[in-house]
Amino acid sequence: MPLTADVKAELIALRDPRPTVRAAELTALLRFSGGLHSIANRVAVEAELDSEVLARRTARELVELYGVRPELVQVQGSGPHGPSLYAVRVIDGGETLARQTGLLDQRRRAVRGLPNRVTTGNRQDLAGVWRGAFLAAGSLSDPGRSAALEISCPSSEAAMALVGAAHRIGIAAKAREVRGVPRVVVRETDAIRIALQAMGAGRTAAHWDELRERREVRAGVNRLVNFDDANLRRSAQAAVAACARVERAMEILGDEIPDHLREAGELRLAHRDASLDELGHHASPPLTKDAVAGRIRRLLAMADKKAAAEGLPGTAVGVPGA
Repeated sequence: MPLTADVKAELIALRDPRPTVRAAELTALLRFSGGLHSIANRVAVEAELDSEVLARRTARELVELYGVRPELVQVQGSGPHGPSLYAVRVIDGGETLARQTGLLDQRRRAVRGLPNRVTTGNRQDLAGVWRGAFLAAGSLSDPGRSAALEISCPSSEAAMALVGAAHRIGIAAKAREVRGVPRVVVRETDAIRIALQAMGAGRTAAHWDELRERREVRAGVNRLVNFDDANLRRSAQAAVAACARVERAMEILGDEIPDHLREAGELRLAHRDASLDELGHHASPPLTKDAVAGRIRRLLAMADKKAAAEGLPGTAVGVPGA
């Protein structure tokens, strides 16, 4: 998705100088992109990422923050035609790194959510948590009815920890399960913009807002056009029906039509697309639209009365679809 790529490109380029923020971001990225594995009975830390640029940035952060030298390898994504992924692995010193980042607790147990020291940090640390989680497993859809910012989570505990962090920095996020995968979802328009800005993707937030406003304007125009088209169709159908009834009325009544009613009927047939107001202007002398409507109504009633008395089809017989 282009918007997802835009957000990630902007976040990858962002570098907060504060060590605690960088550590929070890296910890969340590792947790949401793979986390801990056991390789040859040793604890390994691994992150599977969707871009080489992000993988190299992650490897650099591991070197600078924790002094470990990860290996960087390209792996095949799921399915024969799946996109390539880039794995950042730390095997030698993996357990030490896991303890330092908080992915392992004091009893060597894997943390199922996020480390407490990360989720209880300040606003900048929590923004770093969201940035890391989105870089690892986030997506942003186009503005519209189903617009959403989503992050796939490795566990329901991780989802709840991310929601808690979101609420502390003013992001209205919810945890839900979609096809068996825990997710954190932001759906409200304002909340999506706030989330993007909080993570540091201000440029993409402005672009997303612009797309949303453009789509809303276009949708409004389409609704007006459709409304006008519907009105025109109804007006045309009403004019056809009125003319058909007047023609039938004049057939039924023949020479019995009073002159003023005949004039109204002939005006209707001579100007089939005109409104009642316009018909009144064509009359001599001019009539109000209520006067024209009243005369046509009396013409039809007179014809229907005669047709009923003589057992003939009434004026509605000529109306299309009647």
